[in-house]
Amino acid sequence: MKRLSPKHATLLVLAILIAVAPLFFPSSYYLRVGSLIFVNGLAVVGIVVLTGFVGQISLGHAGFLGIGAYACALAPKYLGLPVLPAALLGAVISGVLAWLVGRPILRLRGYYLSVATLGFGVLVAMVLTNEAWLTGGPDGIAVQDPGMRAALKDMGLSLNNAEFWYAFNGIMLVLGAWVALNLQYSATGRALRALHGSEVAARTVGVDVARFKLRGFVISAVYASLAGSLLAMQNRFITPDAASFMHSVEIVTMAVLGGAGSVLGAIFGAAVLTALPQVLTFFQEYEQIVLGLIMMLVMIFLRGGVLPSLARIIRGRG
Repeated sequence: MKRLSPKHATLLVLAILIAVAPLFFPSSYYLRVGSLIFVNGLAVVGIVVLTGFVGQISLGHAGFLGIGAYACALAPKYLGLPVLPAALLGAVISGVLAWLVGRPILRLRGYYLSVATLGFGVLVAMVLTNEAWLTGGPDGIAVQDPGMRAALKDMGLSLNNAEFWYAFNGIMLVLGAWVALNLQYSATGRALRALHGSEVAARTVGVDVARFKLRGFVISAVYASLAGSLLAMQNRFITPDAASFMHSVEIVTMAVLGGAGSVLGAIFGAAVLTALPQVLTFFQEYEQIVLGLIMMLVMIFLRGGVLPSLARIIRGRG
């Protein structure tokens, strides 16, 4: 029997987990949590491309998520576009902005790069908050129903809201993981990962460092934008909090917790940090302390992320 490649094994595990998990959910509330995990997972896969492959850190990625989310609200209202094409428009805008912003800031190194990306994210959040005449300001703005559930109902498939978004976001996450894994094992992916190891060595063997760093930044921005669009369509409402600095930190933390160099590991991190606050509600005011303690323990004892570190431990014992 032919052995599965790491790429196909990852996709198979992810698809099985998404398909089987609802069998153990006692109510539709857990479908809602699952769909949020998939949205965050898609954004985190973009961080895997940027941080895990290229080795760059962005503290403003929620800005691209906010652009994708608000595209779904503003394009139908002002341009008359349906919501799904509006989401694609948001991804294009995010990609173009990432290309324009990335050209100068990706020449920076170390914490200068992190501060520059932070500045971009703060700028987007400020625009979304202050330009109330366009975005609704801090109160947020409504998002039109994309109409996909109604189309499925006409074809004889009736799903409630939680069931539909769980299935749709799950499919989008699998597709996003498939694209990232194909990139990882392609020639472009090998060039991106060479940058993570050593930019000097990569340049020596002919890798255009600036071009590939910019390419990774643009790809990760598109992932964040699509995640923001899914969030807006699912909630039918969006506020500037989606583009906040703390949301950027959460996305990076999810990737680091699960393993920024592993697609499946990063998605695991997204699942943990999305679901854990729901589990820790009984701690009330101590919830943030418990989350912080968990993160400290992981960073001390499982520095490569939970899944990659556990895999190395298991292989070592084997």
